[in-house]
Amino acid sequence: MEAEGLGWLLVPLHQLVSWGAAGAMVFGGVVPYIPQYRDIRRTQNAEGFSTYVCLVLLVANILRILFWFGRRFESPLLWQSVVMILTMLLMLKLCTEVRVANELNLKRRVFSASRWSSCGRVATPSRRPTSC
Repeated sequence: MEAEGLGWLLVPLHQLVSWGAAGAMVFGGVVPYIPQYRDIRRTQNAEGFSTYVCLVLLVANILRILFWFGRRFESPLLWQSVVMILTMLLMLKLCTEVRVANELNLKRRVFSASRWSSCGRVATPSRRPTSC
C-alpha cells in the first residue's frame, strides 16, 4: 500500500532523471569546448588547438547520423551528434578567422619592415634607399 502511494512521486522523478540524463548526454560533449572557445577568442591565438580533432569528430558524428537512418538508436545520441557537428563548425570558424587574422598581421609587419632600408630611410617607389 505504501509503494502504491509513492507512485505519484516516483514516476515524475524517474522522468526528470531520464530527461536530465538525456540532456547531459546531448550537451556533455560540448562543455569542454566552451572554455577553449572563450580562450581562443580572448587571446586571438589558436595555436594549441588541433583542427584535425575537429575533422575526426565531424566525420564520426556524420557517420553516426548516417547510421541512424539505417538502424535507429536513441534520439539523445542523434541530437548529441547534431550539437557536436555545430560545435565543431563553430570552433573551425573561430580558428580559421584567428589564424587568418594572425597571418595577415604578420604579413603586414613583414611588409612594413621590408620598406625600411639598412640606413633607416623608407624605400618608396619614387625614391630608392641609399646604402650607408
